[in-house]
Amino acid sequence: TFYLAKHTGRRLTWQPNHGSADIKATIGKSKHELNVTTYQMCILMLFNNHQSLSWQDLQVRTKIPVEDLKRHLMSLYVNPKAKILMKSDRGAGDKAQGKEPVDDDSFQVNTAFECKLFRVKVPLVLGRAGEGGGVPRVELPEGCGPGSGGTAAGSDVPASVEEDRKHLVEAVIVRVMKSRKTLDHNQLVMEVTRHLTSRFQPSPTLIKQRIEKLIEREYLERSQADRRIYNYLA
Repeated sequence: TFYLAKHTGRRLTWQPNHGSADIKATIGKSKHELNVTTYQMCILMLFNNHQSLSWQDLQVRTKIPVEDLKRHLMSLYVNPKAKILMKSDRGAGDKAQGKEPVDDDSFQVNTAFECKLFRVKVPLVLGRAGEGGGVPRVELPEGCGPGSGGTAAGSDVPASVEEDRKHLVEAVIVRVMKSRKTLDHNQLVMEVTRHLTSRFQPSPTLIKQRIEKLIEREYLERSQADRRIYNYLA
């Protein structure tokens, strides 16, 4: 109703396969905030009430299109550095089948999962190398698993440093907004940049991204009168 009141002659189509979510998870003895896709969130939420789910169970309960479900589910168990779930071992004779889920597979939460970061971005499977169930390609998560310490894609800065900078930018945004209560976008970008110049030069894009994340987590809100003005939420 709100959308129709603002716009006419348009069709609004939801694209859940392009969404993302931050969910708080207790895995084994550790607690994390997982940054996942909307489909991955739907999968993981099922394990609040079930210790184990079969491939068929996941299809029935989520009603996610099969190819999308495969891709998003595999992303939760194929990468050892972001192995949130575990797939049942169907025996050595099935190795040639690859890592794609099949009807007799079942899945459980990986209680042995470890990551030095509280906030973990779960990488999404991009595709498969070769034909016939080859190894899926994934984007490596930052700071998880043994031997982490590579560089972020397209950057000379180590991935762990990039992650630290994101948290630092968020902390400064919250500090500035807690003090000022209300600021427009340009003023907030200038304030954050001024506070961080002695440490590194944050890009306006990075600052904008962290503002959006803080709005999602309800640290800030946009003014109803002017969308470029932010209000601090205590």
